[in-house]
Amino acid sequence: MSSLTHADLRQFTGSLERFRHPLNPRVIYTPGVRFLAEQAGAYWLLDLIASYIGSPEMTRAIRADDRLAEMQFWRLNVHAEGGAEVLCRADSDEPAAIRQEIAFTDFPLDHADIWTAFDGDHWTLYLPSEH
Repeated sequence: MSSLTHADLRQFTGSLERFRHPLNPRVIYTPGVRFLAEQAGAYWLLDLIASYIGSPEMTRAIRADDRLAEMQFWRLNVHAEGGAEVLCRADSDEPAAIRQEIAFTDFPLDHADIWTAFDGDHWTLYLPSEH
């Protein structure tokens, strides 16, 4: 089991280094997001987020709230019984524009936040501390 903590993630404060997502070339991510995926065994979470970028579901969500075209706030909430949900919002206090249930995960934290921002060419996934 991973000994990953929220404090481990807060140590990432920004870097110019980026990694390209192998399934969606429009998605890049920071060292903090890479660390999260490696330590938590959660590259599946990056795949999930990358799969929504450019999808019909996200296109509909952007039509409903155009703020999602520039910035998205993703959150993984892990449930005590082993399942989880992934939410995408236009802002932290808004209802979820995208919601996906995960039947089982052994993700080591109770939650994780990944923010995404569009620079005109790429969607960058980063930890809140890297903003």
